[in-house]
Amino acid sequence: MRKFGLIGYPLGHSFSKKYFAEKFLNEGIVDCMYENYPLKNLEGFLPLLAGDYEISGLNITIPYKSEILRFLDILEPEASKIGAVNVVKIRRSGKSMKLYGYNSDVTGIRDTILPFITEDITTAIVFGTGGASRAVCHVLEKSGIKINLVSRERKQGVLVYSDLDSRIIDEAQLIINTTPLGMFPDTGSMPDIDYTRLTRNHILFDLVYNPEITSFLRMGMARGCRVLSGLKMLHSQAEKSWEIWNSDNL
Repeated sequence: MRKFGLIGYPLGHSFSKKYFAEKFLNEGIVDCMYENYPLKNLEGFLPLLAGDYEISGLNITIPYKSEILRFLDILEPEASKIGAVNVVKIRRSGKSMKLYGYNSDVTGIRDTILPFITEDITTAIVFGTGGASRAVCHVLEKSGIKINLVSRERKQGVLVYSDLDSRIIDEAQLIINTTPLGMFPDTGSMPDIDYTRLTRNHILFDLVYNPEITSFLRMGMARGCRVLSGLKMLHSQAEKSWEIWNSDNL
C-alpha cells in the first residue's frame, strides 16, 4: 500500500482527502490511500515519516508551506525561487530517505487565472504574503502584471489594508485573496476593503475553496465582478501532485 496525505493545521477545511478518495475509486486505484495528518508543529514531521514506511508523498498546506523547506533535501528550481513547497515526494532506500520539494500551486494558479489574463490586465492587488501569495506573485510577474501586495502588518514593499484608497482599487483589474479569510468555519470573514469601489471591470480570485463562494467573492458578484473560486485550483494542483508522485523524474 502506498500512502499519501496532507500536512497542515488545522485541516477541517480541506477537501484533499475527499478528492483523492474519489479519484482512487473512480480510476480503480486500489493500492493507494490518502490521509490527513494535522500537525500542530513540524517537529512531528520526520517522526511521522520514520514511523510509516508506506508514506510516499505529501501535500503541504497552511501554515507550513515555507517552514517545510528546512526538512527537504532537494527543491525543484521553481519551488526554490518562490520559497514555498506544497508537494513532497519521498524516496526511500532501506532506512534512508530523500525528500524532494515541489510547488504545484503554481500549476493550479496558472490554470485558473491565465485564461482570463488579457493585455488590458496590467495591475493586481494580492492579499497575503505567505507561501500561496508567493506562488501567485510568481505567476503574475511572469505575465508582466504589476502587483500591490497587501498584509495586516506594514513591511517594506507591502501595503496595509487601510492604504487601499479608491485610486489603487480602481486601477487594479485583478484582486486575489491568498489569506484564510472566509475559510470554513469562519465563513463570514473577508478582506477589509471598500467593496463599493468594485465594478464589472474587476476580476476577483479567491484561493479559498471551502466554501466555494466566499464572502469576498459574494461581495464582488453583487458589484458585477467576474469571480474565480479556488476549487479549480485545488483540482489542478491535486492532479499535478499525483503526476509528481508517480513520475520517475526528481
